[in-house]
Amino acid sequence: MKHFWLLTLALFTSIFLAACGSEDDSSTAGDDGGDNGDGEEEEFEPENSLEFVAPSGAGGGWDTTARMAAEGFETEEIIDQGVGVVNKEGGGGAAGWSYIAGKEGNPHHLFVASPPLLLIPLNGQSEYGHEDFTPIANMISDFGAFAVREDAPWEDLNDLFDDMKDSPEDITVVGESSPGSMDHVQFVKIAKAAGVDPSSIKYVSAQDGSTMTNLLNGNADVYSSGVTETIEQVRAGKIKVLGVTAEERMEGDVVEDFPTATEQGIEETFVNWRGFFGPPNMSDSEIAYYEEKFKELNESDYWEETREKYAWNEQFMGSEEYAEFLDEEKESMQELLDDLNLQGN
Repeated sequence: MKHFWLLTLALFTSIFLAACGSEDDSSTAGDDGGDNGDGEEEEFEPENSLEFVAPSGAGGGWDTTARMAAEGFETEEIIDQGVGVVNKEGGGGAAGWSYIAGKEGNPHHLFVASPPLLLIPLNGQSEYGHEDFTPIANMISDFGAFAVREDAPWEDLNDLFDDMKDSPEDITVVGESSPGSMDHVQFVKIAKAAGVDPSSIKYVSAQDGSTMTNLLNGNADVYSSGVTETIEQVRAGKIKVLGVTAEERMEGDVVEDFPTATEQGIEETFVNWRGFFGPPNMSDSEIAYYEEKFKELNESDYWEETREKYAWNEQFMGSEEYAEFLDEEKESMQELLDDLNLQGN
């Protein structure tokens, strides 16, 4: 009888331990899957400081957007963790994209992007495109500006384009982006609409931040850039803007004096959207967290003042809307590059 009760006790002990082990395994599997054990994903909160990457040198549109957003999150106390900004220049943005692609599984790294994220891959200059990352939110839209030295002989875009039709080899256009990317394409798009042969345009890329220097010292004749990058030199009386790619006149000090291409009889525009992306395959909760924070920033007084300061337009898009917009933009860019014979092999 004694042996019988010992065997019975051992049997029940084994069953109890097995059941506990099964529960532990189930709980562990739930933790690894990022849910709360009920199949629901846990809410994401950053555990470390955040890193915003500007895939360019200091001072450009990507750098300015990243730094203003980082400052806004701190000023408005929207994100508890600190936000640092780093520059990863090279390849027209490709170096920065490669860096973020290697951060899959770490949602503490975001980067800012604009049309080159579509154009550079289409030109065969990067293995990464917008589909390889997680769109978070678009924050602003900007427009292109075409500037010349204050003492240049051209008073408007038509004067410039008439000379380009006659002697294209005598006029050099400089931009920060690589050939076939934004600064090049926005100029070509407007010039083509004015009757200039796209293949005749002499474009040089200065990705080291020397674009304005090249214009002012005479190494280039025309500066193709964003509106923001021209304002201070216009104020200083060193350059004049012959035209911008907006559909209507912009509002704000200085920029209100910049004529559009359309008002000069050139029926074409170019919009430079700019927003934030994360590493590949971010979870729904990670996307929701950042989307909410960027929306809060977009609606803040700080961001409204920032838009006014840099003559940016409001164009907020959440993750899903942004993804659909990017797919449509890629098709449009593909058609443009095909038309201009600028697509890489």
